Amino acid sequence: MGKKGKKEKKGRGAEKTAAKMEKKVSKRSRKEEEDLEALIAHFQTLDAKRTQIVETPCPPPSPRLNASLSVHPEKDELILFGGEYFNGQKTFLYNELYVYNIRKDAWTKVDIPSPPPRRCAHQAVVVPQGGGQLWVFGGEFASPNGEQFYHYKDLWVLHLATKTWEQVKDYIYYNDVYAFNLDTFTWSKLSPSGTGPTPRSGCQMSVTPQGGIIIYGGYSKQRVKKDVDKGTRHSDMFLLKPEDGREDKWVWTRMNPSGVRPTPRSGFSVAMAPNHQTLFFGGVCDEEEEESLAGEFFNDLYFYDATRNRWFEGQLKGPKSEKKKRRRGRREEPEGGSKLACGGTGTQAPVEVVKEVVAEDGTVVTIKQVLATPGLAGQPQSEDEDSLEEAGSPTPGPCPRSNAMLAVKHGVLYVYGGMFEAGDRQVTLSDLHCLDLHRMEAWKALVEMDPETQEWLEETDSEEDSEEVEGAEGGDEDEDEDSGEESGAEG
Repeated sequence: MGKKGKKEKKGRGAEKTAAKMEKKVSKRSRKEEEDLEALIAHFQTLDAKRTQIVETPCPPPSPRLNASLSVHPEKDELILFGGEYFNGQKTFLYNELYVYNIRKDAWTKVDIPSPPPRRCAHQAVVVPQGGGQLWVFGGEFASPNGEQFYHYKDLWVLHLATKTWEQVKDYIYYNDVYAFNLDTFTWSKLSPSGTGPTPRSGCQMSVTPQGGIIIYGGYSKQRVKKDVDKGTRHSDMFLLKPEDGREDKWVWTRMNPSGVRPTPRSGFSVAMAPNHQTLFFGGVCDEEEEESLAGEFFNDLYFYDATRNRWFEGQLKGPKSEKKKRRRGRREEPEGGSKLACGGTGTQAPVEVVKEVVAEDGTVVTIKQVLATPGLAGQPQSEDEDSLEEAGSPTPGPCPRSNAMLAVKHGVLYVYGGMFEAGDRQVTLSDLHCLDLHRMEAWKALVEMDPETQEWLEETDSEEDSEEVEGAEGGDEDEDEDSGEESGAEG
């Protein structure tokens, strides 16, 4: 009896220890969230110093990813908002607003009073109501050391005609399907019939000519064993459309498009192309091991035609004078590697060009670029693999990347920023490229960038560094001076 009693006491002791640990972790999580909320409030205090609208001509924005790039509904302008940058030691968050004038090839920084807090990975959409509106929802804020995260669920609107920010409050958001009424500023929950997508993050949405909504891809993790998660890159597609033409009743339908669909990946970007096609660009395919993660980055283009329910590869014609004959499907691999560069060959498939990128620590990372056979976007390929086709020579274009920003204006695709990795180094891009989607001939570089010049600081084990707040300060140098304590911010 005595031994049994000791075992029971030992068991109860273990339960108490586990309960204490759980309580300690929960308390620490609450403390971290409170610290981030205090940091966000601090930055909002700095933003409150803006009392008037100031528009300043400026050079291209600093490198960043997970920002939003939107097309002005009435002007030949692109609108860049927010984003993040990591230099190896600190994370920088931005809530800056930049406008790119397409015709003048000029940037303007627009400071507006009472902007949304600094954030990245938010959702943004432009509508023509009221002279044009930019709607911004959610996003993420990170601590300077990149180990703590705060997820927003707020909704903002930028009135483009008056250049004023407005926060829309009193709404409810769940991980379901909701519609927002732009006239009444109210949410309504949709209860579609049928089987929809499984829970996931990072999926992409686009509209169809018939008023439906396409949901494609995404990413999720599942527990495979204790303390081990396995990531899943989804490549399924769903259509959400009004049932029987009714706006109050919706239905999910699983799509099985024909054609050549993108290879499994995450972090790809999407934009609406001419002829109601949806354009997909780039991304990364992460090969996960239990103790390592290797990424293969892309710079290829794919088009989805909702009318024909078919995928097409985006293929560049290239300069006509440099065309040559070759058999379709032949793969080539050049000898040797290249330096850390972002000006590689353009997006042309199915020929794969593999480059070795050497990081400062000596790590060699393989980056795949794709060279295309000629053909217009949105046109099916021949089923005869042995047929002869003309192939355009490689043309300059955006290097492989994920999390880039896309926008289409007057049939021209604009690709801005994003990131790729080389060993432990993360390269955040600030280049701007454009491609005429009607001609599909060659990329044009509007803003170039040399990744070799980008600062990268090795991680340190100092706890003092993790307590500094200036890293998340973000983009306004004048605010750093005003605060008297934040320094070293970039933007």
